[in-house]
Amino acid sequence: MKTVLNRLIKHEQLSKEEAREMIINIADGKYNNSQIASFLTVYMMRSIGLDELEGFRSALLELCIAVDLKEFETIDLCGTGGDGKDTFNISTLSSFVTAGAGIKVAKHGNYGVSSGCGSSNVLEHLEVHFSNNEDFLKRCIDQAGICVLHAPLFHPAMKNVAPVRRDLGVKTFFNILGPLVNPSFPKNQLTGVFNLELARLYHYLFQKTNQKFTVLYALEGYDEISLTGSTKAFRNHGEQILTPADFGVKAISPSEITGGENVASSAEIFMNIIQNKGTKAQTNVVCANAGMAIATALQSTPQDGFEKAKESLLSGKAFEALKKLQKLSKQ
Repeated sequence: MKTVLNRLIKHEQLSKEEAREMIINIADGKYNNSQIASFLTVYMMRSIGLDELEGFRSALLELCIAVDLKEFETIDLCGTGGDGKDTFNISTLSSFVTAGAGIKVAKHGNYGVSSGCGSSNVLEHLEVHFSNNEDFLKRCIDQAGICVLHAPLFHPAMKNVAPVRRDLGVKTFFNILGPLVNPSFPKNQLTGVFNLELARLYHYLFQKTNQKFTVLYALEGYDEISLTGSTKAFRNHGEQILTPADFGVKAISPSEITGGENVASSAEIFMNIIQNKGTKAQTNVVCANAGMAIATALQSTPQDGFEKAKESLLSGKAFEALKKLQKLSKQ
């Protein structure tokens, strides 16, 4: 580790294989918490390289508890987090709206680290059961149209990193890796990132796969479509700038999409929106993100996806997906 840290401090980059080996060694418990914290800190001060990102991803997928959900042709909606914008749980809500529109969802998520309330915090509060049992997950997708893949259950090798991340309390490159290491290897991916450089890295990475994908970066710094301004979107067929007008709506202000102060208030916002009791701004921003997920899976236009998302939310199909998941959780 000392040799690697000295190299990184000199702004050298690791090869793909070296990066892979570092994660394997961390998983094997070869480094103490101070060494892991130092390693993570380097990547807070400089950008991660493409080879490094590929190596880290390769190791985590190699070590994960994989589940076979390919029969469902799922999509994952997952952002990196770490944008510091304190929005409500947009991608989690969008996942249920997408499921309500008939697109099967394998939602990869975790507890909040850099934010107080990640997707797992809210879903746990709403009594959604977390499991890595493949039969249970298939039953969830089959009946509710969505399953939840709570990251710690699928990446046990990362137990050595969890306390360090918690103590640091700021985003690390594990935030960056989250959307790239879904253990079900979904056919479709909608991912939001917190800066443009990272969006381009993701784009390069996804181009090497056979996934249908969209990578989002809102130019005002959000890791999702915020509708507060324009959003850069990288898709299979190229790049585009999306504006609120592309979804047939008007721009909103940042204050209209802020999140709750704790898990309980975040869950309350979640339930209001999914029951179609949210504000117009909240509804539109959820439907814009769900719409892009639908457009990614169907390879359609953002406007078409938005309309399908709105129908899912307004008809109650999104709420029905949540209720079915809650019911399955109690069986």
